[in-house]
Amino acid sequence: MTNDDGDNGPDSHPGNDHDVGLLAPGRVGSPAEAATSDSAFLRAMLDTEAALTRAQTALGMAPEGAADAVTGAARADRFDLRDLALRARGGGNPVIPLVADLTAAVPEAYAPYVHRGATSQDILDTAAMLVASGTLALVLDDLDRTAMALARLAAEHRDTPMPGRTLSQHAVPTTFGLKAAGWRSLVLDARDRLAVVRSSLPAQLGGAAGTLAAFDAYAEAEGAGLRLVPAFAGQLGLAAPVLPWHTLRTPIADLAGALAFATGALGKIAADVLVLSRTEIAEVSEGSGGGSSAMPHKANPVRATLVAAAARRAPALAAVLYGSVAAEDERPAGAWHAEWETLRDLLRLAGGAARDTAELATGLRVHPARMREHLDLTEGLIVSERLTAVLAPRLGRSRARRLLDDAAHTSRTTGARLADVLADALTDEPGAKDLDPHALTDPADYTGAAGALTDRALERH
Repeated sequence: MTNDDGDNGPDSHPGNDHDVGLLAPGRVGSPAEAATSDSAFLRAMLDTEAALTRAQTALGMAPEGAADAVTGAARADRFDLRDLALRARGGGNPVIPLVADLTAAVPEAYAPYVHRGATSQDILDTAAMLVASGTLALVLDDLDRTAMALARLAAEHRDTPMPGRTLSQHAVPTTFGLKAAGWRSLVLDARDRLAVVRSSLPAQLGGAAGTLAAFDAYAEAEGAGLRLVPAFAGQLGLAAPVLPWHTLRTPIADLAGALAFATGALGKIAADVLVLSRTEIAEVSEGSGGGSSAMPHKANPVRATLVAAAARRAPALAAVLYGSVAAEDERPAGAWHAEWETLRDLLRLAGGAARDTAELATGLRVHPARMREHLDLTEGLIVSERLTAVLAPRLGRSRARRLLDDAAHTSRTTGARLADVLADALTDEPGAKDLDPHALTDPADYTGAAGALTDRALERH
């Protein structure tokens, strides 16, 4: 069987049959996908190698010309990604074949200064920090977009009443403004945590076993390695670590926690939108719903669906990264290797979810009429808490509770409005004759401090 190119199908060119995101609509096409691609990691590793040589040159640990020679050779377009990936199997990581190819690309006089004194983990860990930093910048931009959209919704709907729901049932009234302000608060929490993590991402440089010994030996000067670490980190715009962190995986664990929390925070928004956009609820809807392959009438909440999927996957990925904290010796077998794809997947999930939530929040449609309609579904029972608070001081707690239980039962079984049932019941209660049951049972008048809480939440920037 041949394809359109006249060959014998996809197996004829296995090098072209790579993951293009066919099964990953949540991250495909997102800024985070490009920022975490194989090409991005290759560029980061090459930038790391070049920065190491530049730092050594600046400190007199490599001759003039070495920095320019290595930096000039460290161009990603000169290297074959697939070939590097296949050759990485030999040593278990992609740095080994990359160093060989980079060394071959540098003029012979400067070849000894490629990767000088470093170990593969120094390069790959530092590259991962560069990739993470770039990706987090994109995620933070999308979180800011989401926060701005939610702020607009919260302000616009500050006093839009809707049913509050607990354990899936109507509880007491709330406002959509407060709900949107709560969503925004989570987004800002996620943003702040990611920003702190990003600002502290460190370079990695320790040599074979984290002692920096090779750098001292090559420089023939005690303390050369200690001077090199901050110079190296400065070349890359990363933090200078106090210690090499080959098996001290705080940076990875911090990333895992912040990314998982961010994805979960966005998942909370998605979960609410999925419930509120159900056909029988329809209090909100996505601005551009997705279609169905079988049912032309459907406008599915696709953005929320993809975010919800990411939120379900992120905790498990974070767990793998947390598990890698328990790494043996000065450099581990397996624990470090388990991080690479896991961290990239988590960055992509968070990045895709941030992109999709920004689109969701920007286009979200709110339907106040439906919210009001649902507030009236229980004929006033949604404000039973208020009635208890008002009647108990006048009638006594026990009497008030019995009266409200009877009135609620009558309203449920007859379909009569609770206000009308109460009006009849209170005619025999001298201490409550001045009350207006119709005003007391208006859900829109029982939203408590929702407006003030919304205002308070919107003061946060």
